[in-house]
Amino acid sequence: MNAVLFDFSGTLFRIESTESWLRAVLRETGIALPEPELAEAARALESAGAMPGGARPERLPAEFAEMWAVRDQSAELHRAAFTGVSRQVPLPDPALHDALYDRHMMPTAWTPYPDAEFVLRTLRERGIAVGVVSNIGWDLRPVFREHGLDAYVDAYVLSYEHGMQKPDPRLFAVACEALGVDPKDVLMVGDERRSDGGAAALGCGVHFVDHRPVTERPDALRPVLDLVGQG
Repeated sequence: MNAVLFDFSGTLFRIESTESWLRAVLRETGIALPEPELAEAARALESAGAMPGGARPERLPAEFAEMWAVRDQSAELHRAAFTGVSRQVPLPDPALHDALYDRHMMPTAWTPYPDAEFVLRTLRERGIAVGVVSNIGWDLRPVFREHGLDAYVDAYVLSYEHGMQKPDPRLFAVACEALGVDPKDVLMVGDERRSDGGAAALGCGVHFVDHRPVTERPDALRPVLDLVGQG
């Protein structure tokens, strides 16, 4: 293997909990909610799938279905889709829905998995190129910089910048071209079987990890080092 492509959310980084997300925005806006109401609102937002990088909607309203399917193809669609489902949940101030969306793009809302730095650094030491391929509607580069991982990434391929999203093989092809590698010499690592599995159509190897809380997944990325070594 000459290169490894990584997904972002649920693979290298994990978003904060829905309650932490809501609590941070309420604190920033100076709005107070009694604890039972805050907990209930957080549960409702999670059920709605309102937090990007969080749980999927339990029941997606029909009016959002078409937009939801292509939400990662532009910044505008991404914001509209997530704030749209968020607005299904009553909050004390309607402006909170946009504030919540803005919060999820902050580096402080994200935590790298415990073994992410070690694995990325080891790949760099071995001369293995690294790319990040993400279905996303905003620039995640500041997240990597803030957490000290940007130095280990050679290329970022973000769906909204290319108007296409995984599992479209063309997005993985863009990443391989950016790294100057043949797809058959590339390993794609992600947590979504359908989306990240699209790399297999190009001939890339594919390895999956589970999208779990950071505290529950201390070393799931380490097998990547063995897989690359085995080719």
